[in-house]
Amino acid sequence: MSSLPGALFAYPKQAEFGRVLPKNKIYEHSGANTRLKDLFVEQVEQIVWRYKLAPETINLAAKPGVPEIQVFAIQLKTPELHHDVLLCIDGAVQFPIIFEVTQGQGAEAKTQVVAAYKRPTEADAIKWVCSEYFESGWMPATAERVPLPLALDLAGLYEQLLHRLVPIAPRTQEPLCDLIARTEAAMTKAKEVAKTEASLAKEKQFNRKVEINSILRQLKAELEQLSR
Repeated sequence: MSSLPGALFAYPKQAEFGRVLPKNKIYEHSGANTRLKDLFVEQVEQIVWRYKLAPETINLAAKPGVPEIQVFAIQLKTPELHHDVLLCIDGAVQFPIIFEVTQGQGAEAKTQVVAAYKRPTEADAIKWVCSEYFESGWMPATAERVPLPLALDLAGLYEQLLHRLVPIAPRTQEPLCDLIARTEAAMTKAKEVAKTEASLAKEKQFNRKVEINSILRQLKAELEQLSR
């Protein structure tokens, strides 16, 4: 499973927002615990609200669940970013967010695009839920950006931005919510495969090895089915 190339987009100049977001404001708003605050302090250098994709900035109509799309740039202090940090930011901002995460400085800087499928809950439109996070590979921060995909409205644009990150191709006519659910199931199954492979490598008893191998074959077949 690998994400599509070209996840770094050239966002329109008129959508530029460029506001630095204080880290403490975000985790205070989300009621973050000490562990989460520590992750912000240890891993995050700066958060910048880079772009606001809205009807008035890019001339695409709002849709239920996608009134605007925000693009946040996160400069890291460390090589990795815990997804709980992103979940905390998503919890503080009531709009879908595309994150551009950068590690390193200057010519060595690398950027990765990360996002969850974020939508209002059916029970309560002011509460939002997030899927697992999907991410592109790391690219040079200076990599050429591609034009935004064509879309009829913000919901269509959001769907296309997410398709660039989801590591499984959609089936014919498959709605985004079904693709996301299938991808999450495949990610869970891939973890089961890895765990079973580790058990197999450690097992010494022949009979038990045969048994585990049989389970592994079944898991791999299920993963293959989910990934197609």
